[in-house]
Amino acid sequence: MADEDISSVRAGGTAADRAKRLSAIIRKLDHPNVKPRDAATLILVDRSDSVPKVLLGRRHERHRFMPGKFVFPGGRIEPADRKMAFATPLNDSHVKRLMLHVSQPSLAKAAAYALAAIRETHEETGIMLGVPADTPIAAPSQAWEPFAKAGIVPDLSAVHFIARAITPPKRPLRFDSRFFTADVTAIARRDEGFVGPDKELVELVWMPITEASRLDMPGITAVALEELQDRINSGMSFDHPVPLYRMLHRKFRREIL
Repeated sequence: MADEDISSVRAGGTAADRAKRLSAIIRKLDHPNVKPRDAATLILVDRSDSVPKVLLGRRHERHRFMPGKFVFPGGRIEPADRKMAFATPLNDSHVKRLMLHVSQPSLAKAAAYALAAIRETHEETGIMLGVPADTPIAAPSQAWEPFAKAGIVPDLSAVHFIARAITPPKRPLRFDSRFFTADVTAIARRDEGFVGPDKELVELVWMPITEASRLDMPGITAVALEELQDRINSGMSFDHPVPLYRMLHRKFRREIL
């Protein structure tokens, strides 16, 4: 993604023209087509000041995917994510939207998207979201063992589903990404040693949401920040629209789920 010029996205605009601005930065679509992998991303937001701040991490320059870019923590959905316990479920409106346009939709799959975002956030930043568990919890995989050992169980009621984006066809790597957000008050624990020169993220920064898009980031990341700003302005309403960004006929479309 190093050659992506997002100046047209960074310039800002309205919700109605976000897809058009993403289309303006399309690069070569000349790779063999592959099926997008399910993925999830979490935007942590601190709303304690008049201007909210968001957490971004800079990816290592050696990464094949988006080297050196500022991104939100996230990654692929893993099978064990469907088996992880949680304290309280996602809001019903989020569940319904997460099950749209997916194969074999289920409550477990909807929860797995949010759980993956929480797991990936801890793996990449050391930040653990959840609440103290009333009873010992079982880790369905090694990646979830830190939660079990700490006695922290994810609380999905603190997570908002704000956007979904599918990488265009004929790109070398494709993801069907769900963007979630959670307030810093949902943080239960912070572990050290997860960020540094030999890690996936080399640094973390808290940036005012109005300034974050000035960083070197993918276009969809900048657009997700706009979607988050809209939701904050709505009072974090569960009824706020959730868009799906995908390409049809070489142009991005913004569809409401």
